[in-house]
Formats: sequence, C-alpha cells, structure tokens
Amino acid sequence: MDKLQKRPANYVPLSPIGFLPRANAVYGDRPSVIYGRVRFTWSQTYARCRRLASSLLALGIRHNDVVSVLAPNVPAMYEMHFAVPMAGAVLNTINTRLDAKAVAGILRHSEAKLFFVDYQYVRLASDALQILAAAGEGGRAHVPLVAVIDDADTPTGVRLGELEYEALVSRGDACAELPRLDDEWDAVTLNYTSGTTSAPKGVVYSHRGAYLSTMSLLMSWGVGNEPVYLWTLPMFHCNGWTFTWGMAARGGVNVCIRDARADDIHRAISRHAVTHLCCAPVVFNILLDGNHSLAAPVHVLTGGAPPPAAMLERVERAGFRVTHAYGLTEATGPALACEWREQWDRLPLTDRASLKSRQGVSVLSLADADVKDARTMASVARDGKSVGEIVLRGSSIMKGYLNNDRANEESFRGEWFLTGDVGVVHPDGYIEIKDRSKDVIISGGENICSKEVEEVLFQHPGIADAAVVAMPHPHWGETPCAFVVAKDGAAGVCEDDVIAFCRKHVSRFMVPKKVVVYDVIPRNGNGKVEKNVLRAAASKLAPPAAVPAQKTKVKTTTVGGRRGEHPVAHVMAISRL
Repeated sequence: MDKLQKRPANYVPLSPIGFLPRANAVYGDRPSVIYGRVRFTWSQTYARCRRLASSLLALGIRHNDVVSVLAPNVPAMYEMHFAVPMAGAVLNTINTRLDAKAVAGILRHSEAKLFFVDYQYVRLASDALQILAAAGEGGRAHVPLVAVIDDADTPTGVRLGELEYEALVSRGDACAELPRLDDEWDAVTLNYTSGTTSAPKGVVYSHRGAYLSTMSLLMSWGVGNEPVYLWTLPMFHCNGWTFTWGMAARGGVNVCIRDARADDIHRAISRHAVTHLCCAPVVFNILLDGNHSLAAPVHVLTGGAPPPAAMLERVERAGFRVTHAYGLTEATGPALACEWREQWDRLPLTDRASLKSRQGVSVLSLADADVKDARTMASVARDGKSVGEIVLRGSSIMKGYLNNDRANEESFRGEWFLTGDVGVVHPDGYIEIKDRSKDVIISGGENICSKEVEEVLFQHPGIADAAVVAMPHPHWGETPCAFVVAKDGAAGVCEDDVIAFCRKHVSRFMVPKKVVVYDVIPRNGNGKVEKNVLRAAASKLAPPAAVPAQKTKVKTTTVGGRRGEHPVAHVMAISRL
C-alpha cells in the first residue's frame, strides 16, 4: 500500500471556494442572490467573483495578503467570501458596530492591503484611516488602498478614493487564470474576536477548517437542496457561521437585507418564501414583534448567550423550531449542537424548550469535545453537576491567533483547545454551559470582554477600583454592568459621568448600561473580585422583561401524519458567537 501515490485525480485540497464552481455547473440558472430589485443567478455570481478576483490581482493583491471589508449584508459582502480567496488572499470582515479606533486597530494589526467600505460606513472608515495614517507617521502602520461599495440597488454616488466595487467587477476578466490552491492549510479568512485592545486577537481560518465546518453545519442542521436563506446574521460574524459558503454548496438563494428590522424580516419571509435564517437571541424579540404569522416553517439558527427556555417556548409557539448549539470564533463557528431526538417530540412544550437550551454534542467536523478539570485535564463525571472547562479538538479549530504567540500558548494544551467556558455533561452526553470563565458578556450577539471595559474605567481620573459583569437585559440578552469605587476626594463620579466617559473610549455596544458606585469592590482572600456576588447584585438591577400580549394563535394541523400544534420552523442556536 505504501506504493500508492497521491495524484491530482485522487487528492484535491479541501476548500469552501470549490462550492462556487459546482454551483455554477449544477445550479447555474437558479437564483443565487436577491437584494431589493437586484437579482443574480449562480452563473452570474460565479462570473462576478472571478472578475473581482482578477481585478484584485491587477491591483497587486497576492498570496496571503489581507483584504478587509466594512459592510452590511449586501451582495458585495457575499461575493468577496469567494472572490478574495480565489485571488489567493485572505478575507477580513470587520464588525460594523465597532468605533473608528477599533477599526483602525484591526487594519493595523492585519496589515490589510485593500479596504472595501460600504457607502453607509464611509465616515467611520475615514475616521479609522485618519487614525491609521497618524500612527503611520511614526513608521508603525501602512494605510491600505480603499474601494467604496456603492448600493447595488440604488447607487448613491458616495466615494472614498478612486476605486469602486462595481467598476472593479466590470473591468475584471472572468476567464483570467487564477491562482491554484496547493495547500488546504493556507489561510482563507481572518476574524477578530476583539478590535478594541492594543493587541487584538485575529483568528485565522484554514481552507480545510472552513470546508469541514461548512459541511458539518449543513448536515447538523439538515439543510437540503435549494434553501432560501435570509441574511439576518451579520456576515462579519465567523463569515456568517460558514453559510456564506454553505448556500453555494446547496444551491440556495441568499436574500440580503441591510438591517434586521422586524418589517424587513417578515416582509422577506413572506415575499421570498424564506426557509432558513440565523440570528442572535436578541432577534427573537424582533421575530415575535407584531401580529405576524408564518405560512410555512422557517428554520432559524440563533447564536449568542443561551436563550432562556421560556423564550424558546414562545418562539416555538410562534412557528419556529429551535435547535440549540454552541460555538465560538476559534472553532470556525459551531462546535456543539443539540441534536434533536425523535422521542423528545412527545414531551410537553416546556420540557422540549428546556432540552433545547442545552448546547449539545460535538459537530461532525470535530474529532472530540469534552469537559475537563483544567488542573488535571481529567474528564468530569457525566452527572450534569460536575463542572469543568469545555475543550475541543479537530480540523475545524482555528490555525491560531495572528501574531499572538502568548495567546496561542494559553489556548492550546496538548491535543486540546481550551475554550475558557465552564460547563457540565449530562448522563446522555449532552454538554450544557454553566458559566464563562473568561467573563465574556454577550450582548445582542456581540462578545464583550469585561476586562476591556474595566481597563477603560480605570482610566477615569476619579475611579479607584472597578469591576464589570453581565446584567440580564430583556432585549439584548446581556449588557455590561459596572461597579466602581471613587477615589478619595473625587467629585462627579456618578452613573451619567461614567457612561459618558466610556462612550468616548469604547464602541457603543460595550458601554455599561448601569453603573453602581460602591464603597469597596468585594474580593476573596486571594484578592480576586467576587464576580458571583456582583452578578447577583446586577441581576436585581436588571430592567424588567416586557411581556407582550400573546397574539399568535396555536393552530392545529397535520404534521407527519400526527395531529398536533402548528408546524414549527427549526432554530439552531450557537451560544457565544
């Protein structure tokens, strides 16, 4: 057997980019992208991506160069998930909710060669580029080329520099020879877990990992041929949890909308017969907003903080099926999925919702997932009570953090990747998160490191001590709550003052929604902040949940030959993304 050779016929590097030429060949005349009045087929999308890739090469973009993009869910954002790596480059999608300083930090750290900016974010990009240019005066930063993405449906004429997206597509050559992928370990995308610190953590995905994650999620979620997918999840979140590539793999329709507003979402579901969408739990409130009814099931994948069982129950009653999962940027999206068991369908709705709030079992792209004692690395008992750290291993785990050896050494231990999240394993093998040892606050699907907000608070001239914890919020799921101690003799340290100070130094979603002035921050004998005490205090300060009137009636119909409740769409939740 040793004489058998690896040949071009029996070995091709795995890459999600390969889904696009297949979509062109198999689904060529079927719709690929819908955005307002704009319509593309898969053959058109394939040609447009090849044209853009050739234009990138003409601009001097080469292997492993980073191409950044600041844009909402528009056709250009979707196309770049293929065109940029087709040119041999690495795509970096930037969170549009960051402030200019954070955007500049990402551009600096990634050493981006080209920066695409949607017309809606020209002001933000301009401010970021000015910050970057100022840093470059000391020889520490390079300002990238800039290209504006005008609106594909209703062009505005807004420009920033001389390059424009559609012009680059138009002048590209669809028949040009593009670089061949030789190594599936090559980087395909770069995603930042945080852009607000001096050393942001850039997570690098490989072609192999992205391919396996895409295939795994399609199988775990049971996505069939020709789905109609509504882009409510930002594509800058783990590359749309790999569905940017997954829709090409299944010949689906990408329905793009700029903003995840209730009317836009429900209009799109009705008009285009949407079958699938992804969202953070905060979007559940939008889905339940108003007196809307579903003509057919809509499968929904949700991510962020684990949604409460009561919320999952309401979503099911409104016509959505919920499958809960867990993921993180470093795992190329999903890592655990609460795979549904047929016998659970016979349980009461409340019990089903409780089961679906668990994070589940490892997805197929992982070799293994476990909960271990972080000191001994021994597996905890499967009793649903013994806690430990969730650890993962498999080809879908990131290549590593870009230019951050210390973080890589801390995150990888032997054959395991340490998530920093604390959980338990139930007797049936399903994992459930109990806490986050890294004190990450998940607000509206955005990860907020409490330490970053604390560092800003300590910059306040009147604050002597500070701690930040998650506070429950009826709309955002969680929001930061700050506890501060004023310096002796300091004046003006109050909630309004502290919030105003934070707004000047961090992105808006990171600003504490509540500030409490304490005499002393509670600490244990080792001097560590007792955040469990502060979380308990914060929970009492949380705004009350609004309980809207139940407008959606539960209909009776026949599902799979059985009479029961209204057919519900399937929601898969990825916690922590």
